[in-house]
Amino acid sequence: MKTSTNAKWRAVGDAIPVTLGRGGLAWGLGLHPAPVHDGTTKREGDGCAPAGVFALTALFGTAGPESQLAQSAGLPYRCATGDLKCVDDPGSRHYNQIVDQTEIADIDWASCEDMLRPDTRYAIGAVVGHNPEHRPGAGSCIFLHVWQDATTPTAGCTAAAQADMTAVCTWLDAAARPLLAQLPQAEYARYRKAWALP
Repeated sequence: MKTSTNAKWRAVGDAIPVTLGRGGLAWGLGLHPAPVHDGTTKREGDGCAPAGVFALTALFGTAGPESQLAQSAGLPYRCATGDLKCVDDPGSRHYNQIVDQTEIADIDWASCEDMLRPDTRYAIGAVVGHNPEHRPGAGSCIFLHVWQDATTPTAGCTAAAQADMTAVCTWLDAAARPLLAQLPQAEYARYRKAWALP
């Protein structure tokens, strides 16, 4: 984890296993310079997790606003309710945004992610700042979240066991400007020095 633009990356805790999108990785829109590549670019519905370097901007979960997590969170925290949605419809003006639909006068989307799920995948998670300009079709609703299990890929997010995800989310601090860096091995080797990666 890197704790600021001027600090060096440092290991905090042991490595944790994660699962990625069923389509693998595709170049996303984040904080990294536009890479020179012949690879795949992330698109809505492609099943790929975004490759690159991204801000971690907020937390979400099923813990209520009075919970210890909500009260001590180092990033803005949204409690999942039945009305909390992440819009994945590229035609919506709310594309790639988490919104409370009770606050939207004119719901203009045909599809969205329910942030309150019947399983535990969104019990706790962090918002990945992919596609921060909300470019239609460039990919939406990218999170760090709880996995289904160690062998089931995601629809495009990065997932881990609930205990590991809880540890990561409670550690994140906005003052440290936390980042997610995820790349295929060859691209990591190619950009490690230029991007000051660990």
